[in-house]
Formats: sequence, C-alpha cells, structure tokens
Amino acid sequence: MTSRPTTRPVSRRGLLTGGALTAGALAGAAAVTAARTGEPTAPPGEAVPVAAVGTAVEPFHGARQSGIATDPQAHAAFVAFTLKPGTDRAALGRMLRLLSDDAARLTQGRPALADTEPELGLLPARLTVTFGFGPGLYTAAGLDDRRPPSVADLPAFRIDRLQPRWSGGDLLLQICADDLVTVAHAQRVLVKDSRPFATVRWVQQGFRRAAGTEPGRTQRNLFGQLDGTANPKPGGPLETAVWVPDGPAWLRDSTTLVVRRISMNLETWDLLGRAERELSVGRRLGTGAPVTGTAEHDEPDFAATGPDGLTVIPDFSHVTRSRVTDDRYKILRRPYNYDGTPTPDGHADSGLVFASYQADITRQFLPIQQRLAEQDLLNEWTTPIGSAVFAIPPGCPEGGWIGQQLLG
Repeated sequence: MTSRPTTRPVSRRGLLTGGALTAGALAGAAAVTAARTGEPTAPPGEAVPVAAVGTAVEPFHGARQSGIATDPQAHAAFVAFTLKPGTDRAALGRMLRLLSDDAARLTQGRPALADTEPELGLLPARLTVTFGFGPGLYTAAGLDDRRPPSVADLPAFRIDRLQPRWSGGDLLLQICADDLVTVAHAQRVLVKDSRPFATVRWVQQGFRRAAGTEPGRTQRNLFGQLDGTANPKPGGPLETAVWVPDGPAWLRDSTTLVVRRISMNLETWDLLGRAERELSVGRRLGTGAPVTGTAEHDEPDFAATGPDGLTVIPDFSHVTRSRVTDDRYKILRRPYNYDGTPTPDGHADSGLVFASYQADITRQFLPIQQRLAEQDLLNEWTTPIGSAVFAIPPGCPEGGWIGQQLLG
C-alpha cells in the first residue's frame, strides 16, 4: 500500500528569504490575487458588496509611522512583548523585517505572506500597525546611547497602583482598525511572527464609537466625558508637540508614547449628581464645553467667579490641572475605552487605555501627570493600574522596515 505524502508546513522564514513555494501556497496566493483584482472567485450573483469602511486604506510606508496623527479607528489592540534571552541586534533586525513585511501587506488589504487565513486579510478597514521600542530593546541591541533619554520608566506617583501584568515591555505593536475582525487577525499574524524572538507580555484591547457613527466628534470615555478636546490642532501645533524635527536618522520624525491603563470606578461615579460630575471635570458633559462657556472648544475662563466669590472652574478640576497653554508642551491623547467581564457581584471592570504621544515625555507628559497626581478631583474615581513607555521610531520607505535606521 502506497502511503500518502505528508504535507509539511511552509517555513515562514523560507518564504521571506526566497524559499520555494508549495503548490498549495501558490494556489492560495492565486485565489487571493483574484479577490484583489476583481476576478470572480464565486458564481455570479453570489458576491456581496462590502461597505466602504471595510476597503478604506491607511498608508504603511512613509517618513512617519501611521496610527499617530491618523484619525483614530474604532478598535485597538496594544500588544507588548518581552524579548527572549539571546535576541540581539541581528535577531531584532530579522524580527522587525518579518513584522514590517506582514504589517505592510495587511494594512493594504493583502494577506500576510504564508497567511493561513488569507480571506481575513482582504478588508483592511483603515488598519494601522504602529511600532514602539521600549528601553529593553535598546539594551538588547547594545544601543542604549541611541535611546531617547525620556524613554524610561515613569517616576512613581502616589495615585498609582501599578500591576506588572499591564506594565513595561520591550516592543509594542499598536494595532488599530475600524473592524474588530481585522484587528484580531492582524494581531494573530504578528504574534506568530514574533514567537522565535519574543513572548507576549500583555495585550490591552480597546474601543471607541463605531466608524461613521459620530464623524469628527471627540471620543467619549465611559464616564461620558469628551476625552481629547485639548489635543494640539493639526498643522503647526501638532508638528511642534508630537514629532522630533531633526537629529540623526533614527530620531528624526520619531515620537514617544506613554500607555497608562486607568481603572474607572463607575459605581461610585454613578452616585454623583450631574453638577458634581461637571465640576470635577470642569466641562459640561453634554457638549464638552467648559462650565464657563457654551461650545466644546471655547477657551475656559479660569478667573471667572460665581456669586459666592469662588472660581466657577474649581482649582482641583481636571481641566484646570491638565491645562497647557503652550503648543510645544501639549500632548496628543489617543485613548481607547475598555470594558471587561463584571465580577460575580456585578461590579464593572472598566476604564481607559490612555495613549499619549509627545516629542519628549519628560518635558511634556510628566509635568501634566504630576499636577494631576497632586490634586485632580477625578483621582477619587480613577486608578492607574498599568504604565509603559516607548520610543516610536520613524517610518520606512517602500522596501524598508521599521527600525532600519536604528539597527541597519
């Protein structure tokens, strides 16, 4: 009796280094190409048109990475890795080539090389994959002298109750898209790519309003507050606040990221009246306007006083403590809500994956965080339980890879 030949899995590295494709892989690639070029792969009349949100594409290649100034997508997964012992500069280069190659394909609606579910890679839904380098990556590469000085563990704040399972990390992938299946598939592919080099340290998943439901509106957190009203405006202010304008190739067009997981006590927040909620924030919940104004982007009047002689906006309100008037020192908030499984008693596990982009953490993020930690009334209902910092390296051109300027 003749035994059947055993089908062996295609080597992931072999594919990228010019190894031969199996007949099965070629057939799969042909089917995917047909789907992308519009050639029929199903009987006429059975094709279902996809919504515009599914086919929308964000660039991967460029001087700067996407997923920062990009209009925030509806879903996000922040995936942090710990490098395995022995993952040195050369190994990091191999890993980042693999990750960059697959990320570039997926963001453009093309399946990853050797994708085992190529159909899931056809709808990019504005997918972006943003790479962040933690302090440990620079050490592993023997390049501590190239690490931006502000990319270091944050100082301890008295409000922190940090948990290791949500903190730290050598490498971060911020995966965002307007479709949750797209995010999940990209995450799975990129985690598989990383296995020879790193282990998953933590994953934080978050959401915003669904694509198209509130175009142009500021994100709301689960307290009902608008979150991001004071972001630097596109153009000059954003350029000044977020991007490093010059320096060596590995630094120019880079930025930094702080990820803070903030638990929100919804049960005690529910006990407040609307007026108390608005005073704690300093803004009206309905419009996001300062309590001294009528529209979201009105300038708060911190000197205005009421009949009792007290300032209308309390000194301990969130808007007062987080106030920054100089565009150079603002931060770009790009947060996502999270909502986990309630406890058996029905208590919520909810909060915010707070993502802050800025050119320099020490100069921009830390002064704001220190003021908030000292006297922000919202501290009564929020607790930071995770913290991590990353350098966001420049982007890469066609044919290049993220981190090439640093490691190449």
